Amino acid sequence: MGRLSGLSIRKLESIQGGMSQFYTPQSSNETVLVNIPAQTIDELFVHHFQTDQLLVVRGSFVLVILQNGQYQYIPLGEDCPQVVTIPRGVPHGAINTSESSCLVVNALLRHGTAHPKDYRPLKPPFPYDLDRAKSVLNSTQKVC
Repeated sequence: MGRLSGLSIRKLESIQGGMSQFYTPQSSNETVLVNIPAQTIDELFVHHFQTDQLLVVRGSFVLVILQNGQYQYIPLGEDCPQVVTIPRGVPHGAINTSESSCLVVNALLRHGTAHPKDYRPLKPPFPYDLDRAKSVLNSTQKVC
């Protein structure tokens, strides 16, 4: 997949310490835990003054990015520790079609005071392709 509007995906670096694996934390201005319930099809959000840095710590979901009038479906899960950075101004949403909730750490980078519309969902301009979302999640779970 090509680079999307400054969006980046990077595997977390880690070191082994005895039986434990230690991962590098993300620098942030604020860290929040996000629970994406099972069977969730979330609307889009656009943040004007924050960058999201997402890391799945339990479960899996598909991040939906809207760019150039098309959706990009990015599978994320606990079995493949990586951080997705979503810059401000990029419409994004979440799809969790599994039977389990997904827990995500969002290490926010603030670029100013939150805009009132930052946390108001936007109606997607056209329906998500749920078959495509399920397909990319299933194919990624086999290869990490």
